[in-house]
Amino acid sequence: MAKRIEAGRIVAGLGFRAAVRSESLSDAFMRASAGRKVHALVTAKAKSAAPALLAFARARGLRVIAVDSATLAAQHTPTQSASARAAYGTGSVAEAAALAAAGPEGRLLGPRLVSGDRMATCALALWDGERDDA
Repeated sequence: MAKRIEAGRIVAGLGFRAAVRSESLSDAFMRASAGRKVHALVTAKAKSAAPALLAFARARGLRVIAVDSATLAAQHTPTQSASARAAYGTGSVAEAAALAAAGPEGRLLGPRLVSGDRMATCALALWDGERDDA
């Protein structure tokens, strides 16, 4: 049975290049979270086993939620990246992952932010209700 997330919790959606390092993920995460407490990391299912992501999640004590391609593609994102659209059917993997995990009543807290080396992006979303995670 899937765990439940309490209302009002923040999730961090992450998008990143295949050669990403955990430092890049940390940089994007720190820029987006700005000290807010984050309860889970979310990304595309195809990226969810990336070693850098798993190392980053372990270091932060956060779990990783994987979102399938169809669910990502169904999200409307403020950012429109041609490369993300071509690969995942969405304008931003970070924004779409965060929105997908937040559920139908969730909302982005702002657009994705990019790491200094441009290898990772992060967007935060707020769960407005309770739902089972993916």
